[in-house]
Amino acid sequence: MNFFNFLTATATDANNQSASAGFMGVLTSILPFAVIILVFYFLMIRPQRKQQKEQDQMRNSIEVGDQVTTIGGIVGIVRQVKDDGDIYVIETGANNDRMTIRKWAIQSKDTISE
Repeated sequence: MNFFNFLTATATDANNQSASAGFMGVLTSILPFAVIILVFYFLMIRPQRKQQKEQDQMRNSIEVGDQVTTIGGIVGIVRQVKDDGDIYVIETGANNDRMTIRKWAIQSKDTISE
């Protein structure tokens, strides 16, 4: 009976060790990829989302009378807001020419409306 208990205990220990070694092997092969994904998230994705959120907030705060710069470099003053704030009419140049631009085409808001 003693010998049987010894064999059973030895087999159980061997199975636990092999399962533990298998888990550690999988963990050591997956861990570097998980670390790389976390680094990419905190260095690239998260700051980009924050910047996009700030740009959306700036574009949503534009009102009539604000001076804006488009992504093409055109500087003008917002004279009208159309279609629930999706389209802006800006006035630019010495002749007070008017242009219609989309909200996404605004790069920066240069002045605050008065």
